[in-house]
Amino acid sequence: MTIKVELQKIGILGLQLIWIFLHFIVSSFYFVVSIATTLESYLISCGFLRKYNHLDINRVQYLAIVVESDEAYNTLKIIELLQWLESMGIRSVCLYDAEGVLKQSKEIILKKVKNASVFQETNEPLQLNCKGFTLEFISASDGKEAVARAASFLLKDKWRKTNMSGDSNQCFSESQMTEALKAVGCGGPDPDLILVYGPSRCHLGFPAWRIRYTEILHMGPLKSKKYGSLVKAIYKFTMVRQNYGELLAIALISSSEIM
Repeated sequence: MTIKVELQKIGILGLQLIWIFLHFIVSSFYFVVSIATTLESYLISCGFLRKYNHLDINRVQYLAIVVESDEAYNTLKIIELLQWLESMGIRSVCLYDAEGVLKQSKEIILKKVKNASVFQETNEPLQLNCKGFTLEFISASDGKEAVARAASFLLKDKWRKTNMSGDSNQCFSESQMTEALKAVGCGGPDPDLILVYGPSRCHLGFPAWRIRYTEILHMGPLKSKKYGSLVKAIYKFTMVRQNYGELLAIALISSSEIM
């Protein structure tokens, strides 16, 4: 009986040692990757990697920055990030966080970022501005309001057409949804590229109808952002060949996005 207990203890100890060894291997791997990424970012920032010195910035007409709401409170990091983008030649940027923290910091950001102006809040679709540096501030509440207003517009329009034609079996198409969003002033330009800062590898509720052709890249935590990593991300996007296929109609918006 004692021998059996001792064998069990040895087995448990062996499993613990294997777990510690595997944990050490994985931790070492990510540590090496982190060092390599930091070194590469430094070399890019210093201009030693020449292929990153010439960006086809015209491929990025409209860029979106998606930030986890908890990290969006770090206004200085956001301002520095925008200054980097402006220095690279980006002219139109959309700032998004789900809870609207960035919208609350709008005035501070506009004062600190040189030549920055905000998109005009009109009922017309947002127009890309090639002069100066324009910023758009949106949150999850804007998406909810847009869906509600567009749905109301579509239902009123369908009711009017039903009364005129007597046909009650009309279905909403993607083009009708797009036109409805434009009609209520919530269309907005589709970003060419979205950079996500935060632990989550998703768009965090960015309006779905504005990312139909959009590339999404996860950049890691905002607090550890690097200029070289930003340059590399934009470079990789400009080098990608994009093949546009047919769009699937947006028939339903998940309850998690509109509740």
